[in-house]
Amino acid sequence: MNGAAADADPANAGGAGDRAGDRSRAQRAFLATHGWARARLTPLAQDASARRYWRLSAGRTGGAGKRRAVLMDAPPPGRVDSFITVTRHLQRLGARVPAIAAADRARGFLLLEDLGDRTFARLLAEGFDEFALYRLAVDALTAIRRHPRATAIDLPEYDLQRALAEANLLLDWYLPSRLQRPVTAPARAEFARIIEELLADLPPLPPTLVLRDFHIDNLMLCGEGDGDGDGDAGYAGDGDGDGDAVGECALLDYQDALIGSPAYDLASLLEDARRDISPALARAMNDRYLAQNPDLDAAALRRHAAFWAAQRHCKVAGIFTRLHLRDGKNAYLRHLPRVLNLLRHRLRDPDLSPLRDWLNAQAGAEFGDPTMPA
Repeated sequence: MNGAAADADPANAGGAGDRAGDRSRAQRAFLATHGWARARLTPLAQDASARRYWRLSAGRTGGAGKRRAVLMDAPPPGRVDSFITVTRHLQRLGARVPAIAAADRARGFLLLEDLGDRTFARLLAEGFDEFALYRLAVDALTAIRRHPRATAIDLPEYDLQRALAEANLLLDWYLPSRLQRPVTAPARAEFARIIEELLADLPPLPPTLVLRDFHIDNLMLCGEGDGDGDGDAGYAGDGDGDGDAVGECALLDYQDALIGSPAYDLASLLEDARRDISPALARAMNDRYLAQNPDLDAAALRRHAAFWAAQRHCKVAGIFTRLHLRDGKNAYLRHLPRVLNLLRHRLRDPDLSPLRDWLNAQAGAEFGDPTMPA
């Protein structure tokens, strides 16, 4: 639910304004049907998608009968069905996710429980204990992964086709913008071959539920366990991953979940496009995850993390460029240097040398030195 809103107001754009009016009327009808006709709507920060969110409030402020909820507006072809499916699955796993009070699948409206404003990103900005929050996040991943029915959901696999389509966003948007020319067909074919071989060479690891946007903007602190910095906020503390972590760390924006590598969400958390993370914190959280998941081979997990982190950075660099060039969402450009540096650091891994060499051949050694400014 976090990010930048588009610069242009569609209500001022002719036919687009007509569509916005139709959408507004459909929204009001949905709210009236479910008892929120007189609610006050406060816009919440938007994410990088077409979804929009409002906080609903009804009743006298500070008085009895005060109600709050969140309206998700995801115009078709939004992922409302997927959000509902994954929400119900996560609830069965014991995860803390917003309850769904009402849904209009055809029009793309959801009425959600309001979990408040305490995102991990906001808490960190206010000086909350960094290690305590990241421990909660890692514990939440482990609690989901260790559940015996974590993958008992009909979701696609994070396979080569999906991985390549996402990585290709670097070729579709970032590289053409950077180089002022398109990537040639032979170069694209070589890139596809490299991604295919790198993925095929990964050692086997048991698949898990991959939430895909697991980072501090999509995590919230709920309940009494706010963490006191003593090392185990909200976690049973014996390293076996069975603590009730997800009772404290609430999850948002998981509608694009897939079945895939247990390294993906950890890499998403610890190689955050929007925030610098110290090597000490990253090492401690990696060690914690391995201690909680002794069935995972450490060397295999490292190789998975290297590939999936690099693949994700390629995707995100392309998405941030596309948001700027196509959608006029320019706020994401400030994060692009960090994403590129994260990619450069991952490309130091010898296993990823074919990808590094290809990128350097295209971009004039831009990806060869992880200390280069973006």
